[in-house]
Amino acid sequence: MTVLAHDRGGPSGTPTVLLLHAGVADRRMWEPQWPALTAEHDVVRVDLRGFGESTVRPDGALDPVADVVATLRALEVERVHVVGCSLGAGVAAELAVAHPTLVASLVLVTPGGALIPEATEQLRTFGRAEDAAVEADDLDAAVQANVDWWVDGPHRDADPERAAVRSEVAQMQRRAFEVTADWDDVAEAELDPPVLERLAELVVPTLVLAGGLDLDAIGLAVQAVVDGVPDVRLETWPDVAHLPSLERPDDFAELVLDWLRSQPR
Repeated sequence: MTVLAHDRGGPSGTPTVLLLHAGVADRRMWEPQWPALTAEHDVVRVDLRGFGESTVRPDGALDPVADVVATLRALEVERVHVVGCSLGAGVAAELAVAHPTLVASLVLVTPGGALIPEATEQLRTFGRAEDAAVEADDLDAAVQANVDWWVDGPHRDADPERAAVRSEVAQMQRRAFEVTADWDDVAEAELDPPVLERLAELVVPTLVLAGGLDLDAIGLAVQAVVDGVPDVRLETWPDVAHLPSLERPDDFAELVLDWLRSQPR
């Protein structure tokens, strides 16, 4: 497997934290938290394959978990606290199931990807808008659909106060579309049985962060994790949608740091 594009910072000898980005972003989404997290911890953030600077097309099936494991091995990291958002939360949960000795704790932020149990009408509406734009070769419209649904969410209009977040996410999402433009024939590896059927195997301490203004499909994922994971704590921020780390960056950094401080070394 290819070593993913990554950054590493923070004092050596401290617990290692792995940051896995959302599917509408890349490792740049963690920039607001980077100074605070690296002040206390050895932190690794990666671009999953097909995002940011991880541009190598897979030879076989796309396997984010295998890519993450290969990257951690190359960095000689034996155990990590994993913070994953959306798609990254799904990868984090799959990582913990497939490689249980590697993961010390989980922070699952607005869990998506493999953790979504049902394609709700909201999620299908987004999918139709994105698919129509892609089929029309209208990259601007495809990016806009993602920004509308995942930054603002289904319950808010595009408020000017989120203009900077919208712009940042648009740049990252556009990059992902460009990198994977010719990847239509790439299959995706899946756990068997899938992670949603194995949540009881997630025996590490787990924090789930939900956004009160997120899509209902993500709410179903949150509930599935809370119901299925043995050692879980739920935190809900009613005033944010799918990307709480970008909407409330300082609060998010403090939430993660408090969580990490509470974990045994």
